[in-house]
Amino acid sequence: MPRLVCPALILLVLHPPLRAQSSDTSSLSDREVEQLRDSAYVPRDRVLVFIKFLDDRSNAIHDLFARPRRPGREQDTHDLLEQFTSIANELEDNLDDYSTRHSDIRKSLPKLLEATDRWASMIKSPPDNEAYNVSRKLALEAIRDLRQDSTELIASQKTWFAAHPPAKENGPIDVLR
Repeated sequence: MPRLVCPALILLVLHPPLRAQSSDTSSLSDREVEQLRDSAYVPRDRVLVFIKFLDDRSNAIHDLFARPRRPGREQDTHDLLEQFTSIANELEDNLDDYSTRHSDIRKSLPKLLEATDRWASMIKSPPDNEAYNVSRKLALEAIRDLRQDSTELIASQKTWFAAHPPAKENGPIDVLR
Protein backbone atom coordinates (compact mmCIF):
# COMPACT_ATOMS: atom_id res chain seq x y z
CA MET A 1 0.00 0.00 0.00
CA PRO A 2 2.72 2.57 0.86
CA ARG A 3 4.31 1.86 -2.53
CA LEU A 4 1.12 3.05 -4.25
CA VAL A 5 0.66 6.12 -2.10
CA CYS A 6 4.07 7.67 -2.83
CA PRO A 7 3.72 7.66 -6.63
CA ALA A 8 0.16 8.96 -6.31
CA LEU A 9 1.33 11.87 -4.14
CA ILE A 10 4.14 12.65 -6.56
CA LEU A 11 1.69 12.74 -9.45
CA LEU A 12 -0.64 15.07 -7.55
CA VAL A 13 2.18 17.46 -6.71
CA LEU A 14 3.71 17.49 -10.17
CA HIS A 15 0.49 17.49 -12.19
CA PRO A 16 -0.26 20.90 -13.73
CA PRO A 17 -3.56 22.47 -12.65
CA LEU A 18 -6.55 21.63 -14.79
CA ARG A 19 -8.00 24.36 -17.00
CA ALA A 20 -10.90 24.97 -14.61
CA GLN A 21 -8.47 25.33 -11.72
CA SER A 22 -6.25 27.91 -13.34
CA SER A 23 -7.23 31.55 -13.38
CA ASP A 24 -8.52 32.50 -16.79
CA THR A 25 -6.35 35.42 -17.76
CA SER A 26 -6.55 34.52 -21.45
CA SER A 27 -9.87 36.40 -21.61
CA LEU A 28 -8.04 39.68 -21.13
CA SER A 29 -5.07 41.11 -22.96
CA ASP A 30 -2.10 42.45 -21.00
CA ARG A 31 -3.27 45.99 -21.77
CA GLU A 32 -6.74 45.20 -20.40
CA VAL A 33 -5.29 43.65 -17.25
CA GLU A 34 -3.28 46.84 -16.77
CA GLN A 35 -6.43 48.95 -17.19
CA LEU A 36 -8.15 46.89 -14.51
CA ARG A 37 -5.20 47.36 -12.18
CA ASP A 38 -5.26 51.11 -12.78
CA SER A 39 -8.98 51.28 -11.97
CA ALA A 40 -8.81 49.01 -8.91
CA TYR A 41 -8.92 51.89 -6.43
CA VAL A 42 -12.07 53.53 -7.81
CA PRO A 43 -14.90 50.97 -7.93
CA ARG A 44 -17.20 52.96 -10.25
CA ASP A 45 -14.34 53.36 -12.76
CA ARG A 46 -13.58 49.65 -12.56
CA VAL A 47 -17.20 48.82 -13.40
CA LEU A 48 -16.97 51.13 -16.41
CA VAL A 49 -13.76 49.40 -17.54
CA PHE A 50 -15.52 46.04 -17.36
CA ILE A 51 -18.42 47.47 -19.39
CA LYS A 52 -15.93 48.59 -22.03
CA PHE A 53 -14.35 45.12 -22.22
CA LEU A 54 -17.75 43.46 -22.54
CA ASP A 55 -18.75 45.99 -25.22
CA ASP A 56 -15.56 45.14 -27.11
CA ARG A 57 -16.34 41.41 -27.03
CA SER A 58 -20.00 41.81 -28.03
CA ASN A 59 -19.04 44.21 -30.85
CA ALA A 60 -16.43 41.73 -32.08
CA ILE A 61 -19.11 39.01 -32.20
CA HIS A 62 -21.42 41.34 -34.10
CA ASP A 63 -18.62 42.22 -36.54
CA LEU A 64 -17.94 38.55 -37.28
CA PHE A 65 -21.44 38.22 -38.72
CA ALA A 66 -21.73 41.70 -40.24
CA ARG A 67 -18.86 41.01 -42.63
CA PRO A 68 -18.55 38.31 -45.29
CA ARG A 69 -18.08 34.86 -43.82
CA ARG A 70 -14.51 33.75 -43.29
CA PRO A 71 -13.11 30.37 -42.26
CA GLY A 72 -13.05 29.80 -38.51
CA ARG A 73 -15.89 32.22 -37.76
CA GLU A 74 -17.73 29.71 -35.58
CA GLN A 75 -14.65 28.97 -33.47
CA ASP A 76 -13.92 32.71 -33.15
CA THR A 77 -17.52 33.24 -32.02
CA HIS A 78 -17.17 30.43 -29.49
CA ASP A 79 -13.93 31.91 -28.13
CA LEU A 80 -15.37 35.43 -27.90
CA LEU A 81 -18.47 34.14 -26.10
CA GLU A 82 -16.28 32.31 -23.60
CA GLN A 83 -14.21 35.46 -23.05
CA PHE A 84 -17.40 37.46 -22.62
CA THR A 85 -18.71 35.01 -20.02
CA SER A 86 -15.43 34.98 -18.12
CA ILE A 87 -15.28 38.79 -17.99
CA ALA A 88 -18.97 39.03 -17.02
CA ASN A 89 -18.41 36.56 -14.19
CA GLU A 90 -15.42 38.56 -12.99
CA LEU A 91 -17.53 41.73 -13.03
CA GLU A 92 -20.23 39.94 -11.06
CA ASP A 93 -17.64 38.93 -8.45
CA ASN A 94 -16.55 42.56 -8.22
CA LEU A 95 -20.17 43.71 -7.81
CA ASP A 96 -20.65 41.24 -4.96
CA ASP A 97 -17.52 42.59 -3.29
CA TYR A 98 -18.59 46.22 -3.78
CA SER A 99 -22.02 45.41 -2.38
CA THR A 100 -20.68 43.97 0.86
CA ARG A 101 -18.22 46.86 1.29
CA HIS A 102 -20.87 49.47 0.37
CA SER A 103 -18.62 50.97 -2.31
CA ASP A 104 -20.31 53.83 -4.11
CA ILE A 105 -20.95 52.61 -7.66
CA ARG A 106 -24.29 54.38 -8.10
CA LYS A 107 -23.17 56.32 -11.18
CA SER A 108 -21.97 53.25 -13.07
CA LEU A 109 -24.88 50.90 -12.27
CA PRO A 110 -27.43 52.52 -14.66
CA LYS A 111 -24.84 52.25 -17.44
CA LEU A 112 -24.33 48.59 -16.61
CA LEU A 113 -28.07 47.95 -16.57
CA GLU A 114 -28.45 49.64 -19.96
CA ALA A 115 -25.52 47.67 -21.37
CA THR A 116 -27.04 44.30 -20.42
CA ASP A 117 -29.88 44.82 -22.91
CA ARG A 118 -27.42 45.77 -25.64
CA TRP A 119 -25.21 42.74 -24.95
CA ALA A 120 -28.12 40.29 -24.86
CA SER A 121 -29.36 41.55 -28.21
CA MET A 122 -25.93 41.30 -29.83
CA ILE A 123 -25.25 37.84 -28.45
CA LYS A 124 -28.62 36.51 -29.59
CA SER A 125 -28.14 37.84 -33.14
CA PRO A 126 -25.80 35.18 -34.66
CA PRO A 127 -27.66 32.19 -36.13
CA ASP A 128 -27.80 28.93 -34.20
CA ASN A 129 -24.71 26.80 -34.53
CA GLU A 130 -23.58 23.76 -32.55
CA ALA A 131 -20.06 25.22 -32.32
CA TYR A 132 -21.14 28.04 -29.99
CA ASN A 133 -24.73 27.48 -28.81
CA VAL A 134 -23.63 26.29 -25.34
CA SER A 135 -21.21 29.21 -24.98
CA ARG A 136 -23.97 31.61 -26.05
CA LYS A 137 -26.32 30.13 -23.44
CA LEU A 138 -23.70 30.62 -20.72
CA ALA A 139 -23.05 34.20 -21.86
CA LEU A 140 -26.77 34.98 -21.78
CA GLU A 141 -27.02 33.53 -18.26
CA ALA A 142 -24.10 35.72 -17.18
CA ILE A 143 -25.87 38.76 -18.65
CA ARG A 144 -29.08 37.82 -16.85
CA ASP A 145 -27.14 37.52 -13.58
CA LEU A 146 -25.49 40.91 -14.13
CA ARG A 147 -28.85 42.49 -14.87
CA GLN A 148 -30.36 41.02 -11.72
CA ASP A 149 -27.38 41.99 -9.56
CA SER A 150 -27.26 45.55 -10.89
CA THR A 151 -31.03 46.00 -10.38
CA GLU A 152 -30.74 44.81 -6.79
CA LEU A 153 -27.62 46.91 -6.22
CA ILE A 154 -29.29 50.08 -7.48
CA ALA A 155 -32.01 49.67 -4.87
CA SER A 156 -29.67 48.68 -2.04
CA GLN A 157 -27.19 51.47 -2.82
CA LYS A 158 -30.00 54.02 -2.90
CA THR A 159 -31.18 52.84 0.52
CA TRP A 160 -27.68 52.59 2.00
CA PHE A 161 -26.47 55.99 0.85
CA ALA A 162 -29.74 57.67 1.90
CA ALA A 163 -29.08 56.41 5.43
CA HIS A 164 -25.30 56.92 5.24
CA PRO A 165 -24.58 59.89 3.00
CA PRO A 166 -20.97 60.05 1.84
CA ALA A 167 -18.87 62.93 3.09
CA LYS A 168 -18.65 65.81 0.67
CA GLU A 169 -15.19 66.33 -0.74
CA ASN A 170 -13.77 69.78 -0.30
CA GLY A 171 -12.82 71.50 -3.51
CA PRO A 172 -9.34 72.91 -4.05
CA ILE A 173 -8.43 75.77 -1.77
CA ASP A 174 -8.05 79.06 -3.58
CA VAL A 175 -4.70 80.31 -2.32
CA LEU A 176 -4.96 83.61 -4.24
CA ARG A 177 -7.80 84.93 -2.11
